[in-house]
Amino acid sequence: MRIHHIGIACADIEEALDCLMLTHKGTKRTPTVYDELQQASLCLVTTAEGVTFELVSGKYTAGFVKKGIAYYHVCYSVPDLERTIDELAGAGAMLFVPPKPAVLFGGRRVAFLMTRIGMIELLQE
Repeated sequence: MRIHHIGIACADIEEALDCLMLTHKGTKRTPTVYDELQQASLCLVTTAEGVTFELVSGKYTAGFVKKGIAYYHVCYSVPDLERTIDELAGAGAMLFVPPKPAVLFGGRRVAFLMTRIGMIELLQE
């Protein structure tokens, strides 16, 4: 598993981007896209330090935003999504969003799990 990005819940992607740029210098940004399956608007920003953030605004992140939680998941790129899900589930993680294609990642599949240290997203390489 390799860290791919850090997920940030936000009400407005442009406002979140402005805030992120106060502490990080952005070097690359994807266009904002809407993913019907995720019911969210999404954008990736890679900073000059090489850290990638995913800005997420939508139905499922609204609760995080309301509670003042911005940083809410870490995404890992994995070569075998099902095997990694099985391994993590065997160690006590709970799958709560099964694998599905993600518009932001060109249709590559993602899944979300809750672990003892918080929420993670797995992205099929």
